Amino acid sequence: MGLRFYNSLTRTVDDFKPLEPGKAGLYTCGPTVYNYAHIGNFRAYVFEDLLRRALRYCGYKVTQVMNLTDVDDKTIRDSQKAGMALNEFTAIYKKAFFEDMEKLGIEPAEHYPAATDHIGEMIGIIKKLVDGGFAYVAEDGSVYFSIASYPDYGRLVTINPDEMRSSGRVKHDEYAKESVADFALWKAYDEADGDVAWDSPWGKGRPGWHIECSAMSMKYLGETFDIHTGGVDNMFPHHEDEIAQSEAANGCAFVNYWLHCAHLVVNGEKMSKSAGNFYTLREVLAKGFSGREVRWVLLTTHYRQQLNFSFQACHDARASLQRVDDFIARLKAAPAAAGDTDGRVAELIAASRNAFQAGVEDDLNISAALAGLFNLVRGGNRLVDEGAAGPSEAEKILDCLRAFDTVLGALEVDKEEDVPADITALAHDRQTARQMKDFARADTLRDELAARGWIVEDTAQGPRCKRA
Repeated sequence: MGLRFYNSLTRTVDDFKPLEPGKAGLYTCGPTVYNYAHIGNFRAYVFEDLLRRALRYCGYKVTQVMNLTDVDDKTIRDSQKAGMALNEFTAIYKKAFFEDMEKLGIEPAEHYPAATDHIGEMIGIIKKLVDGGFAYVAEDGSVYFSIASYPDYGRLVTINPDEMRSSGRVKHDEYAKESVADFALWKAYDEADGDVAWDSPWGKGRPGWHIECSAMSMKYLGETFDIHTGGVDNMFPHHEDEIAQSEAANGCAFVNYWLHCAHLVVNGEKMSKSAGNFYTLREVLAKGFSGREVRWVLLTTHYRQQLNFSFQACHDARASLQRVDDFIARLKAAPAAAGDTDGRVAELIAASRNAFQAGVEDDLNISAALAGLFNLVRGGNRLVDEGAAGPSEAEKILDCLRAFDTVLGALEVDKEEDVPADITALAHDRQTARQMKDFARADTLRDELAARGWIVEDTAQGPRCKRA
């Protein structure tokens, strides 16, 4: 059937046809590094990781670019509040961002360009826009994109050109969604910027936020590339402005497929500090949840549906993953059996793979893909019970799980439980007591293991310990 995505630009589900067969260029809007990223940010980053993994699963070689916005209104404002140089301040949050990404199992992109390293490319695009009549220099030396010069403005968010009237100039990086305005490409130096400034043909200043993404995406992916992603909150003005300035500068299409993920809410309400439901990833992990449990919560709602985050959802994710973990452990301990004499294991694997792939290809339909996963879990457990899945068949099922995990990034098929030596010793003593028919002592040792947070399971290969 092939990959297809809901394209925000066409507002239809389109077959994916990359510019170059077998390759996919992907630009993802990265963090503004002025604070720790919150779980709403990571909803977008996990979606983008799922997209990257799905492309690779379907045979594409992916080149992903994720920018780091390290100069804008927010980074300047907060670095000054902290009394730190801009680069020293943003370095703290760049490091934290990559640490959090690793905890969530998000694969590294091929390129992480920082805005401050690409000022020259931004100036080059702005010069093309000024020379082409799409931008103008204001009295103070700031440069603005002229909305009136670009008749196609508003295609992404369906602004009616006949009703569109510029509300004037906007120098801020972000502005009201009902405002259609000439936006700043270059901001003339202001004393409030402190020592954050670069030389340009229009005088000392700094770039606007929107030009940063155009410059960095085009440098690494070309003037036209395949996929651009972000949250729905980025559609206007940020992505709309990106399209206008990029296509005006280059005279060609900027991006062929735009994918946007919906908002995250917490317990049905918008996340905000005033409501007491604002969480960074670090705060969620501090409550005892693991990175892969949080990833599962962020992953298992379709990216175009609003995601309702709750701590109950984290507990539910733990239970779902434990179910898969138990299945994996059972497969690894599968006793010798008659084996797949009637082809049921092969049939189960084929049906599960087909369902999983169909879900992945259908606009990242994660529910359909997970139905394929849990069909494998249910059917596999049944076949082990019936003696139809011995070690060789179990290994084939494990290989199928490994393939699924290249997309999901949360199954840990080959991770061995790190059982402390004292826990292993208690489990061994309990097994000895059982063999000696000293069941009272065996029960006492079981209770002691439980008190320490461990469950012991009796298998054909001996006791197996797992965390409660």
